[in-house]
Amino acid sequence: MASPNIIFIMSDDHAAHAISAYGSRVNATPNLDRIAEEGVRMDAVYCTNSICSPSRASILTGTYSHINGVSSIWTEMDYRVPTFVDVLHDSGYKTGMFGKWHLGEQGASLPRGFDAWKIFPGQGDYINPEMIDASGSATMPGYATDIVTDMSIDWIDSLDADQPFAMMVHHKAPHRPWVPDEKHKHLYADGTIPEPETFFDDSATRSKAVQAVHMTIADDMGADDLKTEVPEHLRGPENRKARMSWKYQIYMRDYLQCVQSIDDNVGRLLDHLEDRGLAENTLIVYTSDQGFFLGDHGWFDKRLMFDQSLQMPMLIKWPAQIPATSRCDAIITNVDFAATFLEACGIDADSALPTSQGRSFLPLLRGEHIDDWADAAYYRYWEHDDPIHAAPAHYGIRTVDYKLICYYGAGLGVPGASSQVYDSEWEMYDLKSDPSELRNVADDPAYGDIRVELEQKLADYQRRYSDEPYAGPDTPHPHVGASQRAATRIRRGLCGADPRQ
Repeated sequence: MASPNIIFIMSDDHAAHAISAYGSRVNATPNLDRIAEEGVRMDAVYCTNSICSPSRASILTGTYSHINGVSSIWTEMDYRVPTFVDVLHDSGYKTGMFGKWHLGEQGASLPRGFDAWKIFPGQGDYINPEMIDASGSATMPGYATDIVTDMSIDWIDSLDADQPFAMMVHHKAPHRPWVPDEKHKHLYADGTIPEPETFFDDSATRSKAVQAVHMTIADDMGADDLKTEVPEHLRGPENRKARMSWKYQIYMRDYLQCVQSIDDNVGRLLDHLEDRGLAENTLIVYTSDQGFFLGDHGWFDKRLMFDQSLQMPMLIKWPAQIPATSRCDAIITNVDFAATFLEACGIDADSALPTSQGRSFLPLLRGEHIDDWADAAYYRYWEHDDPIHAAPAHYGIRTVDYKLICYYGAGLGVPGASSQVYDSEWEMYDLKSDPSELRNVADDPAYGDIRVELEQKLADYQRRYSDEPYAGPDTPHPHVGASQRAATRIRRGLCGADPRQ
């Protein structure tokens, strides 16, 4: 069989529970659902650091933030480790990148290994956005999601018919401030978008660190997001619930209208591939760089290790290799993507990308079983007490049945993190009896033995990925922005445990 093409479509902040293939209660996404119906829906894909730049760096390199150096949105790509795009380009693939990059816009941080690229500066704008390429910057007329799709289609059409290609189609939407395309502004206008069951969660059992985050719809979502001021009669603590419901309807209306443009444009791209006869042997992936809180627990944004933020939607079709209407519930992280793409292209990931900490899940897509597949996802958020949302630095482990989180309370010199140090706190959730993660059982004696087991598993996974746990305010720590020790150990094969296992 000829080498497959890869089209990796990634949106920004698109939560799985705003995709009808995942059972959304708030919208319908028929074109995204086409990918699931013709391929596989991944049900347990998790990011390893729920924020834009770090997730993108982990996807490209197959490494955690402490290895690739992109720990926060204040850090940039410096290519201390290679990317799967580098490998594909060197193997004869034509490579393209269009849309949101968010890994730096000058010097060493610009896109590398791409035959063609055009990116938004920073987050980019929705309307008439500026875009950057190797020749400079220019204003592109139109709506950002349409523009990125137009560029992607035009680039495919510019290639020879038998030329294998890998293309990154990276949409800005539905990132805040949620500016919809004019043609979608009539949608969801009646104010009846269902509120989540956990909308009025009071976080009573949670850590002080989580209770203090500035992510509440009621009190932290401002006029810049809403494009209007809160009416006088909804202000004040006595009107908090009414204000929260009012803001939610505006927020979700705009968010879902932006998602609608994503769905429409994914449909355009799918149709074009079919018209060109490319659909059968093209691996098409739809995902988001992380999840997002859509009023869950009363929040918006991401960063925290709760499932709405942690889970990445992932829909994959490759008719030549993947059975239609499949489901996969194996635990996978964004560190595993690079190895999977390389194996799909017939490239041995272990030798071609030796720094990778991920493992190919291609056999799982084909319905095969892997006995020693990972039984947990390890997560670490580094941008401690960030200036916008005050989200605490934390790490944790998520298994099928439980979640254990340590809020260790220190920034460790990471760019964008606060220098404030707080007492460490723990949270633990029984995902079988409490799938909504409402009751913190970290200090419940009935869960004492389970917590001990999870703490041991957390330590095992930190050793596996050569990540150093927090050792207290008086202990030097090789923060992400400056450390290369872990990366060097992996390069030399001295980690003790194989990071791909």
